Amino acid sequence: MARSWPTASESNKRKKDQKAPRFIRGVFCMAANRLSARHRRITCETDPQEKAKQMSDTLARLTDVLLTAANRAGADAADAMAVNGTSVGIDVRGGRLEQADRSEGIDIGLRVMVGQRQACVSSSDISDSTIRAMAERAVAMAREAPEDPTVGLADPDQLARTWDLAALELDDPTPEPDAATLQEDARRAEAAAQGHAGISQVDQASASYTRRAFHLAASNGFQGGYARTSRGVSCVAITGTGTGMERDWAAESRTWQADVPSPESVGHLAAERTLARAGARKPPTGAYPVLYDERVASSLISHLLSAVNGSSVARGSSWLRDGLGQLVLPAGMVVTEDPLRPRIGGSRPFDAEGLASRARDIVADGVLTGWVLDLATGRKLGMASTANAARGPSSPPSPSTGNITLSQGTASRDDLIRDMGTGLLVTSLIGSSINPTTGDYSRGASGFWVERGQIAYAVNECTLAGNLRDMLLRITPANDAREHLSTRVPSLLVEGLTLAGE
Repeated sequence: MARSWPTASESNKRKKDQKAPRFIRGVFCMAANRLSARHRRITCETDPQEKAKQMSDTLARLTDVLLTAANRAGADAADAMAVNGTSVGIDVRGGRLEQADRSEGIDIGLRVMVGQRQACVSSSDISDSTIRAMAERAVAMAREAPEDPTVGLADPDQLARTWDLAALELDDPTPEPDAATLQEDARRAEAAAQGHAGISQVDQASASYTRRAFHLAASNGFQGGYARTSRGVSCVAITGTGTGMERDWAAESRTWQADVPSPESVGHLAAERTLARAGARKPPTGAYPVLYDERVASSLISHLLSAVNGSSVARGSSWLRDGLGQLVLPAGMVVTEDPLRPRIGGSRPFDAEGLASRARDIVADGVLTGWVLDLATGRKLGMASTANAARGPSSPPSPSTGNITLSQGTASRDDLIRDMGTGLLVTSLIGSSINPTTGDYSRGASGFWVERGQIAYAVNECTLAGNLRDMLLRITPANDAREHLSTRVPSLLVEGLTLAGE
């Protein structure tokens, strides 16, 4: 619906006619357990698809009310977000229910702009009086905020106009599983793990379901929303006793419930990983090749993505601040962002500023081709947004990536183990000491020691050290990335890391 927002001259006149209120610090947030009468029609007895449609309409109405309140309070521009979330989690231990959690509710957020100043407020109370108070306080906060020349909504010609939610398949229409079903999933995973000889106990087996719907609207005319679902199961197993205990885990999660592997497969994998860690000891100290297992290899690419995030680059605090157009990975390697993959958790039809999502190569043939930008960081750097804005109800947008894929190699993980000779296979990383300005890298690790191309024994309590810029230029990828993950990165062999063990 079209709205009448003030012109610049009208806004300036209104500012002169009004006395500026005292500065209000912080975020205005009121918790409440009530819903207004027009929202109470959405009940648990409603058909799931009809319930989802009603909630979508409710969220759209709320953003409309928020924008109207912001306009009346004196904002020059605004955007509003309404989020409805449902989360259920069940933990089982010893075949019995240990803990059950359920949370659900609506959160609303409003960002207002007065000239080149902005402020954000949020609340879980959706009553009309709270929304009016939110808008008034947000405008008061914005008037006292420092000016920022990069503040502003997208131009209308930048906005996404059409998208195909059905093609993305983010919202599974299957009804929400009841608590008994989730408890049975957790029990089956635990039983499968406990059935392995050598497993002394299962620390925890869990099953969960979430659904999150949100709607975004702005005074530049953008309106859009979508929902996403997730169902998962996890298991943590333990072998040994006392100081000789070792643990490992397995977990599976999917957007659609029908795609989730069986709980038994999760329990078996957790047990197998745990039993392989029995008798772990410290490895030798020295410089060795290190193979990051597929389970943890994505952390290396995450460090790369953090370094090309527009917020770090604009501050001049990134170790890749001068890396645009330079080789950051071995020649031939590609890092692709594709936020339009069906049934994947990181997919989205548009970003948090209403710009259309699209696939692009962040690294092509090993060369860094662009930063990760929202509107504000793009303006700071004199570049266009890459449609990477993300946000929650209580904060302004900031750059963030969606689905990431690193090009795979031709060798299997076993091939890389054979070829590395002597070194470390890392399956778990502990803690982190990364210097974001220099790229110096230090992390605790555990995994398996490799001798003459074969796994010799489990290791723990060791530290890896190097520099990310050098490390990433020496990686060799395997071919074992899992297709269902939002971040698809295969096992990565890195030559010449410093290893501190015995």
